[in-house]
Amino acid sequence: MLTDVKSHTAEELEAEFKALGQPRYRVSQLLDWLYNRRVTDWEAMMNLPNSLREQLRSRHTLHSLELVRKQGVRNATQKFLWRLSDHALIETVLLPASPALYGEPSDRHTLCISTQVGCVYGCKFCASGLDGWRRNLGIEEIVDQVLAVERWNATEQAGAGGGGASQASSSRLVSNLVIMGMGEPLANYTNLLQALRVLNAPWGGGIGARKITISTCGLAPQIRKLADEPYQFRLAISLHGATDEIRNKIMPVNRKHPLRELTAACEYYRQHKQRMVTLEYILIAGVNDGSEQIKPLAALARRLKAKVNLIPYNKVDGLPWERPTEAEQDAFFNALEKEKVKATLRREKGHDIDAACGQLRLKIERELAGQAR
Repeated sequence: MLTDVKSHTAEELEAEFKALGQPRYRVSQLLDWLYNRRVTDWEAMMNLPNSLREQLRSRHTLHSLELVRKQGVRNATQKFLWRLSDHALIETVLLPASPALYGEPSDRHTLCISTQVGCVYGCKFCASGLDGWRRNLGIEEIVDQVLAVERWNATEQAGAGGGGASQASSSRLVSNLVIMGMGEPLANYTNLLQALRVLNAPWGGGIGARKITISTCGLAPQIRKLADEPYQFRLAISLHGATDEIRNKIMPVNRKHPLRELTAACEYYRQHKQRMVTLEYILIAGVNDGSEQIKPLAALARRLKAKVNLIPYNKVDGLPWERPTEAEQDAFFNALEKEKVKATLRREKGHDIDAACGQLRLKIERELAGQAR
């Protein structure tokens, strides 16, 4: 079975090229075509000999994502819906320059990427798992979300007279990554880590490890495993409830990995990495936005030396949940600050572009199913 060339590190490709009797500099040429020029066809790699291109074609695929729909305008939050080679759909979200949410002084462009088609963990408020879980994304499908958005940007710049496609294609658009799109990232651990090696490497995406944030709904064993990796990735916990009672109600994963186990895993991560953990907390009206959540949330944040990122709920078609009023959001935020907790209240970006994880994909899949009837 052929592997996609973007699923391999430079070291792996060097070993392969050596076995093929190819000089080492050919690997650098290949990587330049893949990650700087972001080409999608072997024939475009004009400085590689035809014989080498044929060898590569016989050993590797070179898949790229197909853009199905984009919502949002330039310089605002934009959502991309991609079709994979098996016709499954995934989402990627591009967030423009803004004060950073995860510890950096500022973001240039942050890309939120997916790791699975659907999700098995069934958080009650989330669109990603409404139609169940289909499969993990391959390494190259994770990597190509970055490359595909940058290809789109290069085309847009060229079309706007921004210096031509060749000039635009050499610039990097994405400076920060958040692994918070469709799916549970740590449930696709092996593929995710290999993809991040590629995206982190100077010859690949060139995105610093400290500018990559991995989110999890609470897979405690994998958090400990991630802590033992040599990379300084940031960790965000999709918490959404400060007590087992609330998390059990809206996040089934909590029954397997309750807060005590999750907290211990986060402490292990912080001790090993000496990095601040972020607690993601979606505010859902009448569910987790009450004053009784303030003290346990503040106690957890202080214990972990964590920052709390408050996010008003994005309405999902077919689900009963609503966001609190702005006054209620402000009251929750102010109460946390009174508890001496570092917190942000993110006035959501993308409520008008189906920005809730999996929402656009779900809408389009249902439209297509309706047309097929």
